[in-house]
Amino acid sequence: MKKIISIALAAIMALSVICIFASCSKTGTKVKVIDIPLTVEEYGFGINKSNIDLVQKANAYLNEIKSNGKFDEILNKYFGDGTPTPVTSAKVDSTKDQLGVDMELMAGFAAYLGKELVISNMKFESVCTSVQQGEADIAASGLTINDARKEIIAFSNAYYNAAQMLIVPASNTAFDACKTVEDVEKILNGYGASVKCGVQTGTTGQYYAKGDEDWGFDGYKFTTIGYDNAALAVQSLINGNIEFVIVDEAPAKSITKSYNG
Repeated sequence: MKKIISIALAAIMALSVICIFASCSKTGTKVKVIDIPLTVEEYGFGINKSNIDLVQKANAYLNEIKSNGKFDEILNKYFGDGTPTPVTSAKVDSTKDQLGVDMELMAGFAAYLGKELVISNMKFESVCTSVQQGEADIAASGLTINDARKEIIAFSNAYYNAAQMLIVPASNTAFDACKTVEDVEKILNGYGASVKCGVQTGTTGQYYAKGDEDWGFDGYKFTTIGYDNAALAVQSLINGNIEFVIVDEAPAKSITKSYNG
């Protein structure tokens, strides 16, 4: 019986619910991204430490698609003017040698390895643990590479540079004069517990907002509220429950574009 290989999915869920909630937003409510990176990060695929062979194959795959232009082609589908290719999961079958993934990058990796694609949906905070415990072989969820996560899982080479950014109501002018991250952080440091910030639970945005020694973030005094995905946090912002959202740059811009029409 061949071993099933599965990959954990979480980050893409933030984008998959945009259409559901965008239609429910208050009439005329707009949001905007404060286009100043609050952090500098690198994304990698998280892999069980015992599976070094899979780490090497992931790196070889990334090198190949970056050199032949396929990587840029895929990115353009999601962050440019291209059209995303639907990805369908196969059913888990213990008699087959399968590969489960989240994004189109991983669909290509499945084909590269000659395996089937099986997608395991879960909350973001469960992704690393799932890989560590052998419930999934790869986490492909916009996962930031850092020392704390390296203690429990291995990482492929970085495949994407990312940053955390603020989403605020379009009517919010508090950050309009900001030019640098220091300008933004000065304002954030002035907020007390009565100000509420939304984040996706288990992500860098949460650690940045609440503070985390392992991540090197001091945190803030405002109240941080976790959501299962970024789209839910933005919906809460639109509904007036929180004052701003801190989330990865790419989802921030995609979600904002969707809500604003």
